[in-house]
Amino acid sequence: MLILSFKEIEELSLNHWQPLSTVLYDGWVLRFADGYTKRANSIQPLYDSSLPIATKLDACEDMYRSQGLATVFKLSPYTKPMPLDDELSQRGYRFAEETSVQMLELDALPSPDPAVRAKIEPLSSAWIAHFCRLSHVDPRHHPTLSQMLQRIVAQSGYVSIIAGGQVAGCGLGVVDGAYVGLYNVVIDQALRGRGLGEQMLLQLLHWGRSPGASRSCLAVVLSNAPAMRLYAKLGYSEVYRYWYRINDSTARASH
Repeated sequence: MLILSFKEIEELSLNHWQPLSTVLYDGWVLRFADGYTKRANSIQPLYDSSLPIATKLDACEDMYRSQGLATVFKLSPYTKPMPLDDELSQRGYRFAEETSVQMLELDALPSPDPAVRAKIEPLSSAWIAHFCRLSHVDPRHHPTLSQMLQRIVAQSGYVSIIAGGQVAGCGLGVVDGAYVGLYNVVIDQALRGRGLGEQMLLQLLHWGRSPGASRSCLAVVLSNAPAMRLYAKLGYSEVYRYWYRINDSTARASH
């Protein structure tokens, strides 16, 4: 089976985590979502460009400044042009959240424990409320999150895992061709270490296999040691890493 290229994996991520608006600028993808998550409010230099870097940086900073947002770049070893990370560092952009993009073949996937209660349903206001509670999402971002999730075009499934009579974890799976991407995976902090995260992921992965997915992809921040251990246990392996460069000066004080 054909393994996706870096660009194709990043395009999956772009499709699966929708912003409120997008601007294409000389090979760069600029995303805006009222400041909710770096992925949805950052610039991805995915394609070849022709304008001078300094010219483009000035224009991008002006666009994010007009929205009251920090100017954020999502970078990787495949970033075009290659000197961009150094240029941003020299401009004072801070480094943040080095992240591992990982893949898993689904052919030898173990079955979930039938004793663990879980359900996978379409998007609902109840799922959003549980996710916001478990992830401590700022209330001002709740409407933005709802709009972003409603904009996902690919087949998506929203998992909830039940423990002690209440929703103890949430996650999102998006099936796109042969791949199922996992996002927004969270377990109640008081209930971590009981295997609920593993069971929830297995539920999502088996759900993704039903319409034909044979591989899974996800992204995990390197500093999230428990998640790194969980994904390694399931057999995920790193494909590449990305990180952010952030200029906070373009954000208004209210942000």
